[in-house]
Amino acid sequence: MNTFSDIVASPLLRKNLAAQKFVTPTPIQAQAIPPATLGHDVVATAQTGTGKTLAFALPILEILTSKPLSAGAQALILTPTRELAMQIQAAFAQLTPGTGVRTAIAVCGMGEGPQIKAIRAGAHVIIATPGRLGDYLDRKLVNLSAVRIAVLDEADRMLDMGFLPPVEAILRKTAQDRQTLFFSATFEQSVSRLIDKHLKDPVRISIGSITKPADRIDMHIYEVEQDRKLALLNHLLENHEGSFLVFARTKHGADKLAKKLQRTGLKTAAIHGDRSQNQRNMALRGFQDGQYRVLVATDVAARGIHVDNIAHVVNYDLPQQAEDFIHRVGRTGRAGAKGVASTFGTRGERREIQLIERTIKTRLTVQEVPPGLGREDRGAPVIVMPAHHEAHKSWGEKKSFGSQKPFASKTRSFKPRRGRHVA
Repeated sequence: MNTFSDIVASPLLRKNLAAQKFVTPTPIQAQAIPPATLGHDVVATAQTGTGKTLAFALPILEILTSKPLSAGAQALILTPTRELAMQIQAAFAQLTPGTGVRTAIAVCGMGEGPQIKAIRAGAHVIIATPGRLGDYLDRKLVNLSAVRIAVLDEADRMLDMGFLPPVEAILRKTAQDRQTLFFSATFEQSVSRLIDKHLKDPVRISIGSITKPADRIDMHIYEVEQDRKLALLNHLLENHEGSFLVFARTKHGADKLAKKLQRTGLKTAAIHGDRSQNQRNMALRGFQDGQYRVLVATDVAARGIHVDNIAHVVNYDLPQQAEDFIHRVGRTGRAGAKGVASTFGTRGERREIQLIERTIKTRLTVQEVPPGLGREDRGAPVIVMPAHHEAHKSWGEKKSFGSQKPFASKTRSFKPRRGRHVA
């Protein structure tokens, strides 16, 4: 199948695809669209940036437009973040002209009045986060009984965020004979249980490795002291072209780092869970348009940012969960493009790095820290007297993560926290 014309029957959808310059389907699109359009349940796993949104949007529109539309929600898409929900709605907006299909979103952080109004006005497709839609259902503001197609997008992330109970409660409110499409970038035991419970004899599709980022991403690591991270980041910004997406672990850390970069004259924005939806939209739009060269984000954005041509991802802080490394790094090198991902790790984080490498089944290339990097002024130092002579050894005596005994230690490895992850 070389073009969308081979897998899309509707002349109107073909026209809309051509207008958006969508010509050749990605592998996940080519394999998932035909069985989904025929009404089969589908389980599709593929790396971030491979075009999963179109892989479920087109079958939904083919099915809905194959006969006269009736008012009310007939398709439901659940996704973990409001950014993803809004980007999915934008993708539908590109494909729906002339079809009569209307969409509505149900997400936190935005006024519920317009959302409920759009749903009650006869939206055919609801795109929602589980928390907000679950609230609407509890208050009997939404009726999902006519939903015959349900999509779980980034399902693994929804479970990581603690959304399993509302997801299952929502699915119980849809039609019993519904079609279910399941899209994910990773595949864990909790995901498998959800599939076994809610999908009927699904067609299983797996594109590439789901445990490591795309092959065209150059991934490397710097062993760097905490107070030299800022100088190293500035060095990369000075010596590499293009946009930078920088991940911090906490909301406070993201804001603080963004302000430090701004003070050096870099056009920088921050995005995290405490920012209003308008602030997040402005930051993403400014980053996409080139107004900001640097976007500092927490993991709330690891799967919520779909910005074209991000040149460089920097893990300024390590993720709290090893699996999140895949989704952070997957923001670059999208749609076959090349990308660069740099990770900053301290000596004390070698076990976390080792766990990440086991998770992605790849060793990160060790890069030398440039000499002469200044230390960040972090206030008055805390002086701790060494307990014995070995404490005087410098971290710099060992140049490689791999050459260190602690890195290859067989002691109990770092266990990332599970459950709700608030960024």
